[in-house]
Amino acid sequence: MIRRPPRSTPKPSSAASDVYKRQPNGKAIVFAHTIEPTINSQFVSGDISVVNIKTKTVKDIVTWEGKDENPIFTPDGKTIVFTSDGGKIEAIGLSDTYKISSNGGKPKKLAETPNRNTSLITVSLDNNYVFVSDINRTKTEVYKISLNSNDISPMLNLNGRVASAKISDDNKKIVFVKQELDKPSEVFVSELNAINPKQISNFNPTEDFPKLAKTDVITWKSKDGLEIEGLITYPTNYKKRKKYPLAVIIHGGPAGVFSETFTGARSIYNIEYFASNGYAILRPNPRGSTGYGKDFRYANFKDWGFGDYEDIMSGVDKVIDMGIADPKRLAVMGWSYGGYMTSFVVTRTNRFKAASMGAGLPNLVSMTTTTDIPNYLVAHMGGEFWDDYETYEKHSAIYRIKNVETPTQVIHGSNDLRVPFTQGQEFYVALKRKGVSTEMVVYPRTPHGPREPKLLMDVSPRILNWLDKFIKR
Repeated sequence: MIRRPPRSTPKPSSAASDVYKRQPNGKAIVFAHTIEPTINSQFVSGDISVVNIKTKTVKDIVTWEGKDENPIFTPDGKTIVFTSDGGKIEAIGLSDTYKISSNGGKPKKLAETPNRNTSLITVSLDNNYVFVSDINRTKTEVYKISLNSNDISPMLNLNGRVASAKISDDNKKIVFVKQELDKPSEVFVSELNAINPKQISNFNPTEDFPKLAKTDVITWKSKDGLEIEGLITYPTNYKKRKKYPLAVIIHGGPAGVFSETFTGARSIYNIEYFASNGYAILRPNPRGSTGYGKDFRYANFKDWGFGDYEDIMSGVDKVIDMGIADPKRLAVMGWSYGGYMTSFVVTRTNRFKAASMGAGLPNLVSMTTTTDIPNYLVAHMGGEFWDDYETYEKHSAIYRIKNVETPTQVIHGSNDLRVPFTQGQEFYVALKRKGVSTEMVVYPRTPHGPREPKLLMDVSPRILNWLDKFIKR
């Protein structure tokens, strides 16, 4: 367990975040800070302190172990509300809502959201409630949590994905950005006490949009009975009783999630592009995904490549049983953790005719010593690799490379610090030496995913060309 050195006030080397709020009376500022200025430290540390503006002194408010962040004062200035993993390092991901006196004391946990990964919005003017947002399965919800009881209630109950929710200073209105599967992002506003959103922007007029493919949310049972949810996008000109090639896309994280976002949005994997070229697309949310609660998010602890693999493959069988997918024309792809799973999938089955590994991590040992977030990986594996080589090797595709027969494309950014370039290189060289059909695409100047428009727009066509080479021949 990683412990912070004892201290009474933040040292100059501490990294103060950009999350800070002035006390309503203007006498103090509350802020969160980590033990060092690295992204990795955010998984294991984060304290909350208050600066007295007049005396320029700093007082620690929350110093227990783990991550505490996003502090805000209540309007009366007497209380600080913040998110925390509760005094214990939870690097896999946990963020409940807490309150504490502005003068310090013992933090008190407020009511939990179903997913337990909250983001604070604001505190009500009467100092009685805090508004938070959180993922709820394939949607997003805003919750109203009592500061004085265990009450919690969802507020929006809307389809689609909501982001950037804000509440007006008079607490009468809520404004947010919302998108749905067939509707791009726009700004909406509603009365806070009677949710009835009105669209107030028109940045993405849909009148001239091409025909969009249909997408449904589906559920299925995994091998061990766990319920899994995902999204199935039909080919653009889908006809019943006709079977289509299926492209399985696996999200990153593993605590990512495929939600009800606009399928025409720019992406490494352009959903509408694949659908318009005759593919059905399955986007599963296997165990480890966020949106389904802490237990589900932690369900792949020391189990990468096994339970999550069964979740994905049972989803493939579901789509085949629905009469949509041709079992002889299957493809798999994913980025980051999705790339990891892609590398692992092709060591476990030859059902896929083609695969594309994006920024994948096939070697968890070398990944741990080169990534900029080693604590996140170590949390999932249950300890350091030198104490448990067996676990790291068991869950590393590179140690199972002998099994691979599936033609596998490797894509990576040359400047990736999250999943270093050498991870993709290891898999590509091993595949090539083994005689498996492969190619490696390296994007220049690219971190953990393309940012430059011309590079981002290049990814899906390259993947499609690779898939078509083996699936449509």
